[in-house]
Amino acid sequence: AHTLRSAAALADAGLIAPERLPALERVAAQYAVAITADMAALIEPANEADPIARQFLPQVAELISTPGEDPDPIGDLTHSPVGGIVHRYPDRVLLKPTHTCAVYCRFCFRREMVGPEGLKTLSPDELDAAFAYVAAHPEIWEVIITGGDPLVLSPRRIRDLGERLAKIDHVKVVRFHTRIPAVDPAAITAEMVEALKASGKAVYVALHANHARELTPAARAACGRIVDAGIPMVSQTVLLAGINDDADTLAALMRAFVETRIKPYYLHHHDHAPGTSHLRTGLAEGQALMRAMRGAVSGLAQPTYILDIPGGHGKVPVGPVYLDGPVVEDPQGGIHAYPPGKAV
Repeated sequence: AHTLRSAAALADAGLIAPERLPALERVAAQYAVAITADMAALIEPANEADPIARQFLPQVAELISTPGEDPDPIGDLTHSPVGGIVHRYPDRVLLKPTHTCAVYCRFCFRREMVGPEGLKTLSPDELDAAFAYVAAHPEIWEVIITGGDPLVLSPRRIRDLGERLAKIDHVKVVRFHTRIPAVDPAAITAEMVEALKASGKAVYVALHANHARELTPAARAACGRIVDAGIPMVSQTVLLAGINDDADTLAALMRAFVETRIKPYYLHHHDHAPGTSHLRTGLAEGQALMRAMRGAVSGLAQPTYILDIPGGHGKVPVGPVYLDGPVVEDPQGGIHAYPPGKAV
């Protein structure tokens, strides 16, 4: 009820200047807008470089498309054998029961698919077909429930998904990808936590956050309720210009994850979604950031820097390379023979 869902609502809340409203209404007509009360409270409207605002407030730059951008930049639709299923890798599938989110990120690689004008929540028949596909493919070891954000669904519906997966013996792992513990922590109730466990499988929750300020005390408490219930958490972060593209900011985020008992998992290089070039960095910048973190930040706080190859060809690590033939480079730039004893 307290989510801001239009450019006009953002102006009324004092988050955007009234004179910007006509231009930003054009952006909102093309790409969905939603900011929860928890995230709106973190925004510093007077700070044009505010990293929370840059993630959630629409920008006129979103109307500018650049070469190489694609409405389906990682090939979800190419690898979708039935509605709601993406089967890109042999042993796992994405299950997308809804394409609704609690917040709409301005950099989202599925921005053409989510929101009121995007793909819809799966109908009962479509959901039956999706589960039938999983049941018919014994190579599927893991089901990743994403969207949209699956935790916008009620605990009853989350429980139903789990109970249906419980009946498929070859599925051993269920992973939920979500922003909810950070953007709407009150939604992580005891009932929701129990619903997450309904499959009886090994359940993981992947939290998407891009800046340490998102891990508020309420967010950390919500994550604590999940972890205390025996559900491990991992993180996903997108490398974003002006938001987390410096070593100190990125290190603070990764440390905040670890402090919250969330293992840093992936740092995604930004995908080429339409209208997102103003938030995109270069690969060399990301590699430099990973070098700056190596040796300076605990190994627990090191994510894997990942590129999702455009066109649906899958994810590959693109972090810096330290081993070059017979030599290896240390985090300070020193060169050493490997195996030891050989001339450098």
